[in-house]
Amino acid sequence: MQKITVLGGGSWGTAIAKMLTEKGYDTILWMRNKENAKEIIDTRLNKKYLPNILLPKELKVSTDKNKSIRDRDLLIFAIPTQNIRSFLQEIKDDIAENQIVCNVAKGLEASTHKRISQIFKEELENVRFGTLSGPSHAEEVSKKMPTTVVAASEDSYVAEYIQEVCMCEYFRVYANLDLLGVEIGGALKNVIALGAGIADGLGYGDNAKAAIINRGIVEIARLGEVLGAKYSTFAGLSGIGDLIVTCASKHSRNRKAGYLIGTGLCREDAIKEVGMVVEGIQTAVAANGLAIDSNIEMPICQEIYKVLFDNINAKNAVDNLMMRDKKYEVEI
Repeated sequence: MQKITVLGGGSWGTAIAKMLTEKGYDTILWMRNKENAKEIIDTRLNKKYLPNILLPKELKVSTDKNKSIRDRDLLIFAIPTQNIRSFLQEIKDDIAENQIVCNVAKGLEASTHKRISQIFKEELENVRFGTLSGPSHAEEVSKKMPTTVVAASEDSYVAEYIQEVCMCEYFRVYANLDLLGVEIGGALKNVIALGAGIADGLGYGDNAKAAIINRGIVEIARLGEVLGAKYSTFAGLSGIGDLIVTCASKHSRNRKAGYLIGTGLCREDAIKEVGMVVEGIQTAVAANGLAIDSNIEMPICQEIYKVLFDNINAKNAVDNLMMRDKKYEVEI
């Protein structure tokens, strides 16, 4: 029996822990908040993040991160991107040599513009890293609705191992060796989803959303290629697939935060209203920085950054995008 620990008791961490437990694995869900952990132990419900979803009695819940980490076959990290470096520094002495780890958060570190795999490499040199990405709302996975994702790693064994461990009748997993592309797609789709939400909040229609999604994936792929990713990755699950669902779904925190900003709320109030981590906001800082560092055009991402951090009016940001110089759609 595989021994797996999921680190982080938010909606996605809880949904994955539920799925793996129901597959028959010895699964621990580690949570920092002792009250939330006790609630799950007592009621088998994570009322804050996955209300009305009954968790299996076999799922172990712990607040002891050191014991939860030791002697496990797979560690799945569901920790917010901006907290992952400090968390790794807390646990590095308990990580085994060549430990297989899988990250399921999607973002870029705001202060360094780095991907999560780069942070792992800097803080835990001895691990074998993979990521799980794609269009996968926790609310739907927890209800066993059909979902398709991608397991990515530069190590084919790790990608295929995560694929094998996670795949089940309602959760189909493809393998991908373009880790860089998968991480960039998963991170930047949250920024574009903020823009889609802003457009909704401004009262715009389907035409505007289609434009944001389409031109958004162009920006994501443009950056990814410059950094060394494969262009084809952005046509896949972690690219256009994840972008569509995050821009359109009622479950999307990033779209909801953007919507609230579009209606006039400031960034801080929108985050407070959503009540959960909105990864795209800090990733917008990194996206803007990478665009500047790479000297490439990412107008949607950069206008979103200005709305979030430079107090540019959302309607004016849209006008800026619409009135840019004439371009060919496809570079020639």
